[in-house]
Amino acid sequence: MKGQFPLDKFLNKETPFYYYDTALLRQTLQTIRAEAGKHDNFSVHYAVKANANPKLLNIISMSGLGADCVSGGEIQAAVNAGFAADKIVYAGVGKSDWEINLGLDKNILCFNVESIPELEVINELAARKNKTANIAFRINPDVGAHTHANITTGLAENKFGISMNDMEKAIEAAAQMEHVRFTGLHFHIGSQILDMGDFEALCNRINNLQQQLETHHISVENINVGGGLGVDYLHPNRVPIPNFKAYFDTYAQHLKLRPGQKLHFELGRAVVAQCGSLITRTLYIKQGTHKQFAIVDAGMSDLIRPALYHAFHKIENLSSDGSCETYDVVGPICESSDVFAKAVDLNKTHRGDCIAIRSAGAYGESMACQYNCRKLPQGYITEEL
Repeated sequence: MKGQFPLDKFLNKETPFYYYDTALLRQTLQTIRAEAGKHDNFSVHYAVKANANPKLLNIISMSGLGADCVSGGEIQAAVNAGFAADKIVYAGVGKSDWEINLGLDKNILCFNVESIPELEVINELAARKNKTANIAFRINPDVGAHTHANITTGLAENKFGISMNDMEKAIEAAAQMEHVRFTGLHFHIGSQILDMGDFEALCNRINNLQQQLETHHISVENINVGGGLGVDYLHPNRVPIPNFKAYFDTYAQHLKLRPGQKLHFELGRAVVAQCGSLITRTLYIKQGTHKQFAIVDAGMSDLIRPALYHAFHKIENLSSDGSCETYDVVGPICESSDVFAKAVDLNKTHRGDCIAIRSAGAYGESMACQYNCRKLPQGYITEEL
C-alpha cells in the first residue's frame, strides 16, 4: 500500500535506509498488551536481537514490555532505552564473564542457563560479588517447528539448551550452589512459526516435564516459552499485525500452569517485522538474455535474510504506477547471492525509482554489516521525517 509511505520525504534521504512506521508499531504493542493482559500470569519480553534501534527500543520499553537479551551489549542497550532491569532476561549459549558480570551488576531478572559449566561460572562470579543470581535452565524439548532449518532451535541436534535427560541433574547441581537460585525452565523451539500446533506440541512436552519434576518434589516458579510467532511476509498490507490472540490462547488452553506460576514470552519478529521497510533506489535496469534486472543500491550487507535463508520479502515500487513488468531485484555486492527476489512483478521501473522491501523490521538493520566497505544503513522513524 504505497499511500502509507511518505515518498516526498524519502526523496531527500540517502538510500538505502530503514523506515519504521511507529503508528503500526504502537498498534502492535497495544494488541500484545490487550491479548496477553487477558491472562494475569502472562509476562512478555521483547527479543532485542530482532531490532536494537534505540528509537524503537524506547517505544517498546514505554509500552511496559520486558527485554530478552542474548549479549551484554543488548543488556546495556535495553537499560539505556529504559527497560526495567527486573524485567530483563539473558539467554545465550556462550555468555562471557564480562557479560555475566554486567547482568549481575544490573540485577537483571534471570539468566537462562544452557549448560552446567555455564552454571558453575555464574555461581563463581556471583560469589565474588556476594550476590545470588536467579537462573532458569533452557531445556531442549526436542520439538520440531515448521520453519526454516537455520531458525529451528528445539531439536536434539541443535547447539542450544540442556537435554531433557540432563534436566534433573542440572537442577540438583544448582541446589548445591550458594550463589544461584533455580527459578524456572526456559524453552524456545524456533522462529517464524505460523502453525499453532507447534506451540501446542511444546505445551504438551512442558506438561510432561512438569509432571516428571513433581514426582521428585521439584516445583518451578516460572515457565518461559520463548517466542517464535511468525508474520505474514506475503501480505504485509492485509495482515500487518500477527495473530496474537491465537498465540496466547494456545498457551492458555494447552499449558497446565500450576497455581502461582508465571508464564514468560520472548517475542521479537512478531513485534517489529511489519513496521519496518528497507528503502532503496534503482541504479540501473539491465536487460539480460531472458530476463531483466532491477539493480538497486541496497544489498545483502543491508538485508541479509534473502541471501542467508532464501527469505521472501514483498517488494514494491513506490515511484511508479506503470504496468507491471518482471524483474530480478539484485544489489551491488560482489556476490552472486546478493539477490532480493527473482522474477518479481513490479510497476515499470526506472533509474532513480524508490523501492520498498517490506516486512524488514526484524533481523534487517540488526544484522546489517559493512561488507565491501559499505556504510551501515540509517534507521528513521515516522516522527523524524
